[in-house]
Amino acid sequence: MTTQLTIAVIGAGGKMGMRVSNNLHRSSHTVHYSENSPAGQRRTVDAGRTVTDTPTAVANADVVILAVPDVALGPVSTEVVPQLRPGAVVLTLDPAAAYANLLYQRGDVEYAVAHPCHPSVFLQRKTEAELNDTFGGIAAQQDVVAALESGNQDKIKIADEVIRLMYAPVLDVHWVTVKQLAYLEPTLVEVVACMIGDLLNDALRETVDTVGVPEPAARAMLFGHIQVALANGLRGDNPFSDACLIAMDYGREKIIKDDWKSIFNDDELDHVLKQMLHLDQIHH
Repeated sequence: MTTQLTIAVIGAGGKMGMRVSNNLHRSSHTVHYSENSPAGQRRTVDAGRTVTDTPTAVANADVVILAVPDVALGPVSTEVVPQLRPGAVVLTLDPAAAYANLLYQRGDVEYAVAHPCHPSVFLQRKTEAELNDTFGGIAAQQDVVAALESGNQDKIKIADEVIRLMYAPVLDVHWVTVKQLAYLEPTLVEVVACMIGDLLNDALRETVDTVGVPEPAARAMLFGHIQVALANGLRGDNPFSDACLIAMDYGREKIIKDDWKSIFNDDELDHVLKQMLHLDQIHH
């Protein structure tokens, strides 16, 4: 873009606030960093950035990034959004609060959500920095999935610019609906993928601690086969052997519930989000 933007980061000294601020700090746009906690303010200052009070930071902002935990987005947006100029874009980093309608609403501002995909397991990494950047936002390329429900193309263009900067280096930004993004995160990647990752660690511990296999041997076998399992299962690089298919069926029978696909029902999405956000009810 050739347009100079003013960007405000609310919660700039938090975990994600520091990550996005580190990248935005290198951009040519005007960026203000707001942080209430003393520890967060110290982290912001130690990183070479100036802490700006929230009213000043957001007064003329084109994009306001609410880099705060999901459970805080309701009260934080209630404080911040009324101070924004008409036409500003409110950008959150997770879809849960947006899907649950926890954000303070104004008809003359735009609401966007953008969540990083993290560097793909299939990413071809060329440098040590890329190899070490498993989370993304430092050296390894990643995709981002985003939503802006109004469909305003001018605002999508502005949001896309900021998203690519704050999650850089970015391969692509995929635009979906807020509900679709909620099914991606948490359902697909937290309910399923992260749970399986943790289950793999549990299985590793059983193999080592209960069966007695030396840990280096167990780790070597597991880590290599995870690569093969993902390449074969997700990309079809090679077929699983007939014996492996039988073992996989046994694993599904022992571990997976018959009704597991119900997690992709709307009421189950609401159920998990209520737990994550500590809510009694989701209001659509």
